Amino acid sequence: MDIYSTIINPIAWVLGKILDVLFICIHSIGLGNIAIAIVLFTLLVKILMLPLTVKQSKMMKLNSVIAPEVKAIQDKYKDKRSDQNAMIKMQEETKAVYEKYGTSQMGGCLQLLIQFPILMALYRVFQRIPLYISQLNNLFMNFLDNGTSGIMKSDNFSEVMSEFSASVDWTNVNDVVVAINSFTSDQWNRLRELFPAFSDVIASSQQQITDMNTFLTINVSQQPTFALNAALLIPILAGLSQYISAKVSQGKSDNSSDDDNPAAASMKMMLIFMPLMSVFIAFSVPAGLGLYWIATAVFQTIIQLLVNRYFDNLGVDEIVKRNVEMRNKKRAKKGLPPEKIAKNATANTKNITSADKSKQRLESLQSKKEANDKKVQEILESTKYYKTAKPGSLAEKAGMVAKYNEKHNKNNK
Repeated sequence: MDIYSTIINPIAWVLGKILDVLFICIHSIGLGNIAIAIVLFTLLVKILMLPLTVKQSKMMKLNSVIAPEVKAIQDKYKDKRSDQNAMIKMQEETKAVYEKYGTSQMGGCLQLLIQFPILMALYRVFQRIPLYISQLNNLFMNFLDNGTSGIMKSDNFSEVMSEFSASVDWTNVNDVVVAINSFTSDQWNRLRELFPAFSDVIASSQQQITDMNTFLTINVSQQPTFALNAALLIPILAGLSQYISAKVSQGKSDNSSDDDNPAAASMKMMLIFMPLMSVFIAFSVPAGLGLYWIATAVFQTIIQLLVNRYFDNLGVDEIVKRNVEMRNKKRAKKGLPPEKIAKNATANTKNITSADKSKQRLESLQSKKEANDKKVQEILESTKYYKTAKPGSLAEKAGMVAKYNEKHNKNNK
């Protein structure tokens, strides 16, 4: 099963329709610009995804207090990795910690699973943006294929267009639209030379397409270069904004300062690596995609600061209380009685700990008993040396004194 055809493409189609409606609205008030549409569309998407952002931030807030407890449990069993029973106990204690805070170990995974196909679909929309904005697509159809004529109806169209790129499928109209959308001025002029019969309509469409794609001298349909111009800011701001966003998203996590924690080391590496990758990739994709990354990072940073502040003021105890109430509502819908998760989880943790302590006490008492038995045996053995007559008789006592004197004299020699 192809994930793109079954999941990504349908989501991209819905998002593309939303983008198209948004562009039509801003075009009607004289702001028909792709860059403005990208920024407004990104803001709209971030608002729609706000519930997922809040849930993820709540989980990160809880992790700041859960992580130390989980690490303590892991340290407790770090020398017992080969003991299956010990590993089961470790899992039970870890689960009890999460339950104590009204969540689960998979608490943050669901949000990521939901966001992943949406992010992939967004990437596809911005990568092939002229296919989703109808007014922009119509300008291409004016000279490519308007139903009765167009340069794509030429017999040698594919062979002629291979001059621009051999990797593009020039028989596929969607691929042709995406490819021509990123043409430079020189390439547009060359296209007019190759198809002189359509020179005027190509020129007219080019002017409107360029106006739609250009914002503050930056053509968002073209790839940024290392030339000293405004487009160079796109990769730089993409990397910088993503670094700030990632830094804010980490919040005040205690794990981030733990050098011995592999997860913390990985987070530090990703904090540097991902923004650098964004800079690198931004030079190989249209500037519009880089603009989307910038807008996403900026809005994400603002939203994250507000959400972090909200949860900081709310406090962990209140978050746990609300988590428990939410889970009890779900239990009530299933006809189950409410459950005091925090208390039960604490009891479970204490029971596990008490069992371990009881075992340690038994082992300690056993060791003391064995030591006492050894001392008693030594005393009995030493007493046998003096026993030479009937127990309790005068002869025995006299013998003991004689033996003692004999042993004492030997030791003094």
